[in-house]
Amino acid sequence: MSAPMMLELRFNSDPKKLRMVRERVQEMAEEAGCSKKLISDLVIAINEACMNIMQHAYKGQKSGEIHLEMQKEESDIHVLLTDFAEPVDLDKIRPRDIEDIKPSGLGTYFIHEIMDDCTYGHLDNLSGNYLKMRVKIS
Repeated sequence: MSAPMMLELRFNSDPKKLRMVRERVQEMAEEAGCSKKLISDLVIAINEACMNIMQHAYKGQKSGEIHLEMQKEESDIHVLLTDFAEPVDLDKIRPRDIEDIKPSGLGTYFIHEIMDDCTYGHLDNLSGNYLKMRVKIS
C-alpha cells in the first residue's frame, strides 16, 4: 500500500476486541467520505474477516496477533488484514452458497459481496496469512 495510512490497528485475536475494531473502521470510513451504506458494509466485511481469522487461523486462541491497515487511495479504500497463525489452506477459503442455510459460515460470502477485490495469501516463509481487500468509495 502506497497511500498514507488512515488506520493501523494491532490487536489480539479475542472477539472482545471486535467492538473497538468496528468503531475505528466506522470512524475511518466516515473521514474518508464513504456513504452510510458503504460504512455499514465495511464494518460488516472487516468484522467478518477478523472473526474468520480468530476462528479458523488462530482456532479460538485469544493470544494471536492481528494487524489491520486501511487507507484511502484516490477513490478506493484498501484494507490489509494480517495474522501470524499457521498458514491456512487457501483452497478452502470460498463463500458457500447463500441457499445453503446454516446458522453461521456466511462471512466469506458477505466479504465477497461487499468488496470489489479480495486476495488471500501467505506471508513470506509461511509465517502467517493475509487478506487484501479493495472497495470503491460510494
